[in-house]
Amino acid sequence: MSTEKDSEQKEAPAAEKKQVPAKLEEQLPKFEKDLADKVVAKFGEKTEVAFLKPDRIRINVKKDNIEEVAEFIRDDLGFDHAESVSGVDYPEDKEIEVVYHLGSYTDPQLSKQILTLATRVPREDDPKPGNDSTHLPSLREIFYSVEFHERECFEMLGVYFDGHPDNRRLLLPEDWADLPPLRKDFTIKGR
Repeated sequence: MSTEKDSEQKEAPAAEKKQVPAKLEEQLPKFEKDLADKVVAKFGEKTEVAFLKPDRIRINVKKDNIEEVAEFIRDDLGFDHAESVSGVDYPEDKEIEVVYHLGSYTDPQLSKQILTLATRVPREDDPKPGNDSTHLPSLREIFYSVEFHERECFEMLGVYFDGHPDNRRLLLPEDWADLPPLRKDFTIKGR
């Protein structure tokens, strides 16, 4: 039986985790921290800085805010293209995470930087790409380079990109009727 004292003990570690010790704060790479701070200052709780490392930043955002945050990253921070788009299936969470790796060709200060912008969408157990809740706004009008990457994510994970001009298969046959092959519940027949 849980007591009030027990619940206070369970909550205390979570509160402690939120505070970054000053010594650890000093160890964060300054350039990357400054970039992440600009995103947080603009969007507040709509974003979460997942990690900061030399030349690497990861920002998580809700799917409803991804276009707005991506535009800011392009226009105000100088990241001018998407180097890749990938996805991860989390069946236990009933979500699929879509991850954009953003870089810059035009700003020498950003030439080594990779800014990871990630969001999650609902995952259907019986996917019907384009006809279920696994939708995400396309970033093609923001980063033209995502055109083929989003198509691959569409066919391999079943994430439909609203506003994408060409949501059709890229690698699989047009008549593919099985689960998207990068879903964790996909099995190869006969094995």
